[in-house]
Amino acid sequence: MKTLRRFLNTSAGRALTRGLLKLNAKRYRNTKNKGTSSMADLNAIFTEMKARFNPAAAADTDAVFQYVIDGDAHWSVTVAESDCQVAEGEHDTPTVTLNMDSTTLEEVMSGETDGMQAFMTGRIQAEGDIMIATKLAVLFPVN
Repeated sequence: MKTLRRFLNTSAGRALTRGLLKLNAKRYRNTKNKGTSSMADLNAIFTEMKARFNPAAAADTDAVFQYVIDGDAHWSVTVAESDCQVAEGEHDTPTVTLNMDSTTLEEVMSGETDGMQAFMTGRIQAEGDIMIATKLAVLFPVN
């Protein structure tokens, strides 16, 4: 126990403690907010997504990405003719539907989590033209 106390009083020990506290705070925020994003939060996320749109990457893309967040919030992102439109609600004929929780959406949009990795681990479920979903990272790059 004395050895641990001595170590914690060194600069390396203090750095380790700060890092663990930050990690714990981040985990607490994620579990506290999991699945409870408000409509304002989702609106901000999709507004940011539209702002990051890369029209050059969308030259030959004509697709509707339907997002279902936490099972009940629906947003569609339509990409056509190098233009992007975001709308709250369900689209009649989406090209692909992406189901995920709000935490996964926030992590993917911030670049904290790779969308393909989230899909491969089951955090994102996709229905429809799954291959078009692979273009999302190019269409909406994380800065």
